[in-house]
Amino acid sequence: MSEAFEANRNPRPESSENLRVADFDFELPPELIAQQPPAERGTSRMLVVNRANSDLRDLAFSDFPSLLQPGDLLVLNDSRVIPARLYARRTVQREKEAPTGRIEVMLTEPEGGNRWRALVRPGKKVGVGEVLVFPSSSGTAELEAKVIERGEFGERVLEFAPVDDFFGALERIGHMPLPPYIHREDADADRERYQTVFSRERGSVAAPTAGLHFTPQVLDAIAARGVEIARITLHVSLGTFAPLRVERVDEVHLHRERYTLSAETANAINRAVSERRRIVAAGTTTVRTLEHCALAASGQPDESGAAPDKHGIAPLRAHSGTTQIFISPGFQFRLVGALLTNFHLPQSSLLMLVSAFAGRERTLAAYRHAVRERYRFFSYGDCMFLA
Repeated sequence: MSEAFEANRNPRPESSENLRVADFDFELPPELIAQQPPAERGTSRMLVVNRANSDLRDLAFSDFPSLLQPGDLLVLNDSRVIPARLYARRTVQREKEAPTGRIEVMLTEPEGGNRWRALVRPGKKVGVGEVLVFPSSSGTAELEAKVIERGEFGERVLEFAPVDDFFGALERIGHMPLPPYIHREDADADRERYQTVFSRERGSVAAPTAGLHFTPQVLDAIAARGVEIARITLHVSLGTFAPLRVERVDEVHLHRERYTLSAETANAINRAVSERRRIVAAGTTTVRTLEHCALAASGQPDESGAAPDKHGIAPLRAHSGTTQIFISPGFQFRLVGALLTNFHLPQSSLLMLVSAFAGRERTLAAYRHAVRERYRFFSYGDCMFLA
């Protein structure tokens, strides 16, 4: 039991030395990129990858509960996606400028107070000091925001005029922030389907997509097997999915994302580690939160004075913070022993995380298998379970 626990939690890491972003590329026929969710939630296919022997099995997500063991701790990300895509009009058009039509504004992360970071398109002519108005369907202004800072690649910092219920206004005029590889406008159905059934803490501008497969029935079946379920919150920002504009893996830096680890979940994780039970992460966002918290705990002594657990993991404590942890081959996993995840974009930080967990060659071989077997890729696509 002890050797199995150590091998499961902490396999020998590969080195990321000299790896290039291009080393995480793969061929993907465009027709395999899912444009719609499956007709019924929970009916996706699932590729199971055995990290010990590279065995691959083609199953369905409905088989997922049977792959969990009594005593496992399954950790979910309960962040809720906000309707972060907005359409604005400029209040001032400078002389000799051609009409720009509507301005698309994608909120990416809050900056405190009434300020938000956002991507503005077309953004070249939207300068600091301009005021953008966000109308309702009737044409009346629901929100107004002033551009107070300009960044690269269309990024702006907006300061919104105070309103009684900002998130209520977003619900009325905002659109679900479907990823750019979904080549259609969002529909009413996306309000439900681009949201996990266990979401509750609003703040994400992209879905934690591994969670999209779960249904209440699947969660009940998991609990019936004697699996403990816990929740963390990591609010996904667009930085997680942004193109990597560097050549070397060791040059990658991610945007910060906000997270919360509750006392209930911290205690559940500490018990699982102490009792040598497997921790299963649903999604890369969950992995990043758990591993960040484990690193933070090892560098910050517990306020109670508790010593690290006998397996070398310091006890976690409840807290909130931000993380920009980047996990690539060579990373030493401290908590996560199995991972449920969707298929990710070529040359992305998420594919690098999966490669760190399962090995780059093994991961890319699994992706080639998924392409041959016509799995559906990305946010509304199928999933894989690595154990």
